[in-house]
Amino acid sequence: MAQGYRPDEVFNAREVYADIIDLPGWEPGPKHPRMPLAKRAAQFAPFAALTGYKEMLEEALRETEREKELSEEQAAVLARKLSLVREALSAGNQPEITITWFEPDPRKEGGSYETVTAVVRRLDPVSRKLFLLPVGEGSCPAEIRIDRLYALRGSLFDQLDD
Repeated sequence: MAQGYRPDEVFNAREVYADIIDLPGWEPGPKHPRMPLAKRAAQFAPFAALTGYKEMLEEALRETEREKELSEEQAAVLARKLSLVREALSAGNQPEITITWFEPDPRKEGGSYETVTAVVRRLDPVSRKLFLLPVGEGSCPAEIRIDRLYALRGSLFDQLDD
């Protein structure tokens, strides 16, 4: 066996480890039988070196959309539809409409477009929000900012859509 290794010296591993290289591998005796693979794997299952890595990858791969800019014509139509909603509310009605708006993503740039059918409870021009009630068993947000609106549809707007 080699007494020491010198970096500039080339050595033959078979010569250096001749006393142990041909020994048979260790086998457990009858007192300590070999552990089944499933149990051996289970020992290391609780150890997760990369805790949170999967979630980080999923978040990075999750896609978002950019908010679309309304053209002047689309903005004018949307403003007219909002004034029809305001008129209906002033007349004591609570119109049922389908609303599409942009919902910004809280964790990354962009967001998604959401669509819901709801009853408009109130339109507040000061806070610039629509306050909504769900239709039937459905769910909807309690309020939507007017500047996030993308489209309004419903029977209230049939005269404009012609």
